[in-house]
Amino acid sequence: MSSCFNGGAGWPEPVVRVQAVSDSCGATIPERYVKAPSERPSSLDGGGGLNNIPVVDMSMPDGEETARAVAAACREWGFFQAVNHGVRPELLRRARAAWRGFFARPAEAREAYANSPATYEGYGSRLGTAKGGPLDWGDYYFLHLLPAALKSHDKWPTSSVPAGGGGLREATEEYAEEVVRLCRRVMRLLSRGLGLDDGRLQAAFGGVGGEGACLRVNFYPRCPQPELTLGVASHSDPGGMTMLLVDDHVRGLQVKNAGHWITVDPVPDAFIVNIGDQIQDFICTSEISYKNGMKAN
Repeated sequence: MSSCFNGGAGWPEPVVRVQAVSDSCGATIPERYVKAPSERPSSLDGGGGLNNIPVVDMSMPDGEETARAVAAACREWGFFQAVNHGVRPELLRRARAAWRGFFARPAEAREAYANSPATYEGYGSRLGTAKGGPLDWGDYYFLHLLPAALKSHDKWPTSSVPAGGGGLREATEEYAEEVVRLCRRVMRLLSRGLGLDDGRLQAAFGGVGGEGACLRVNFYPRCPQPELTLGVASHSDPGGMTMLLVDDHVRGLQVKNAGHWITVDPVPDAFIVNIGDQIQDFICTSEISYKNGMKAN
């Protein structure tokens, strides 16, 4: 049983890996993973018949039409699926395979990368849950990418990728570079769609190379009672923008729009772009400023 725990490491209580719970719980999940009836997936999935989130084709040059589509999706939904975004499907598959390989390693090998509340970087199973509080059905791996001063390869696993695709570290490095580049492009388009200078949003986050970026890989083990729990409880992202690469074959992500929870139908090889709290506040401030006849600062 000791291999199932991160032995303290500064957390308020021992951290039980959900992967270990899945392997040992049989047909019933522990009570701490059971959500209140109002928060369960069956209750949240109230969007039957409603439209899916917008899909934006990123293959066109960064012109007015693409900028308007991005801005409209962000204003009305806060989400959209970016297709033809320029990140190679082969790289997406290689990154997925690399991280699946990590979570398939023996527990002792995974625990060598266990994280702590000091930075959250590494292998974890919670983010600041209070002692005795409810838990989500999922483990994760968290890495800093930018700024460069926070990036440390000491926490980057080195397990290999199947079929001779290089190492996990190499696949993650290439994937991260491409996704950061895509984030910068989306920010340019959104700035233009809001009627601002192309670089306005990028500047607000520190400029190219000065922004913060991180990678979180979520792993959801087999669950015998999926109707009672969630991989990640309902939340809004506190940062600026999230690029979410989901499993093409699993309808798991739900978003709330106009008071309804809608289950997203993922488009193969698309990124789901999620506008976080900081950009959402920026959009509201910019629109209020323009309505008042002032230029947004």
